[in-house]
Amino acid sequence: MSDAEPPGPNPYQPQQPPQPPQQQNPYYPQGQQPQQPYGYQQQPAGYGQPQYPAAPYSYTPPAPAHPSANTAMVLGIIALAGIVTCSGLTLVLAPFAWAIGSKAVREIDANPTMYGGRSAASAGKVMGIIGTILLILGIIAIIAVVALVVVSDTSTTYSTY
Repeated sequence: MSDAEPPGPNPYQPQQPPQPPQQQNPYYPQGQQPQQPYGYQQQPAGYGQPQYPAAPYSYTPPAPAHPSANTAMVLGIIALAGIVTCSGLTLVLAPFAWAIGSKAVREIDANPTMYGGRSAASAGKVMGIIGTILLILGIIAIIAVVALVVVSDTSTTYSTY
């Protein structure tokens, strides 16, 4: 039993790579080496990236945006942009932007760690309010024009010659 082989290297222990031999720098006289730059620290030999100190604060990623926040903002943009491009027909989307934005802002304020995107929800809410006001003014204007046409049409008398 004395003929047993000695145990080999431990496979679970990381092995250090062989170090290259130190070479003389031809640009410096014998025995002198260049000085290290200010703040330079020699990294230990081994694998991986250099180790940096931990941040002095803890980082928490931002909460994901509320699912309805962007919907409210897009509806508000479409409602207001439609004034120019579609003769105001898209203003009917403004009350929906207002309602969805208000609900999203309430839910974000109730649980800010779970939901983000308050600015998008608020923007949708504000654009929805503006669009709804413009929609109401437009409806009032249409009713006034129709009323003027009806009143002017009945007051005109036609004479037959």
